[in-house]
Amino acid sequence: MNDIPLERIHLLLDRLERIPADSRVAHQASGIRGTLLRVLAALESGSQIQNPRYHQLLELGFHILDRAARERIN
Repeated sequence: MNDIPLERIHLLLDRLERIPADSRVAHQASGIRGTLLRVLAALESGSQIQNPRYHQLLELGFHILDRAARERIN
């Protein structure tokens, strides 16, 4: 569990929750958020992660945040 950035997961979850529902990426953000919540629950309970590719989930989540920010600027 030492290589799993729990703080980053919490930060990303908080930011994904703030994406407005009318955003073009809101549906994707919701899906990533749900998956990350399941990963976080498993980590915090000491269970094994069903999807060991959580780093890819983090990367995708931050990519969605970037797209949402660019959408607001334009």
